[in-house]
Amino acid sequence: MYIKIYFNDKPLFLCDEMTDEIRAYARHDDGVLIDEYSHPAVNAMIHEMRRESVHAGIFLHSDLRTLKKAFWKKFMLVQAGGGLVHNGNEQYLFMLRRGKWDLPKGKLDPGETLEQCAIREVGEETGLKRVQLNGPLLVTYHTYDESGHHILKETHWYRMTASADQAITPQREEQITQLVWADRTRFGELLKNTFPSIVDVLQAAGLE
Repeated sequence: MYIKIYFNDKPLFLCDEMTDEIRAYARHDDGVLIDEYSHPAVNAMIHEMRRESVHAGIFLHSDLRTLKKAFWKKFMLVQAGGGLVHNGNEQYLFMLRRGKWDLPKGKLDPGETLEQCAIREVGEETGLKRVQLNGPLLVTYHTYDESGHHILKETHWYRMTASADQAITPQREEQITQLVWADRTRFGELLKNTFPSIVDVLQAAGLE
């Protein structure tokens, strides 16, 4: 098993075994592999992941739960919910946010469940009024710095459906400038300008 955390577009794998996917990264000269667990080693890996010359990180330890706990202590956790929305016509809803193609998502509000968060955020960011949640898809992780804090954002993604006859309106205050219903023939074009975590979402759905 493994957990993948993105530092910008660079993946860090926390793993208890080497899979074929992870071995491919380990073969690169600009990949960092640590297989001896200690708190200084955790700090060292985080430092390495922030270097421009590093392409990927692999931290191998037999106890993934312990490894996860040690890394989580280094960040402030922020939870979010998002959706891969299908309209029944083999099309999926993408948004152009700050110049990159993305999927609707947003932070969890106090008192709501992750499912409620995902539906609310999809509605707010796209204008869709009737959205059906069809079950969980995957969880993605990425880090960023904000107000002096090291943030780890944990986004819970869900499969959703919404009828294509509904009006869609981009939420301009969230810097969303365009919404499109795209079929798989357009995915290649869109994925040239997106985030690796969005590619992971599509792969989890069997679409990429």
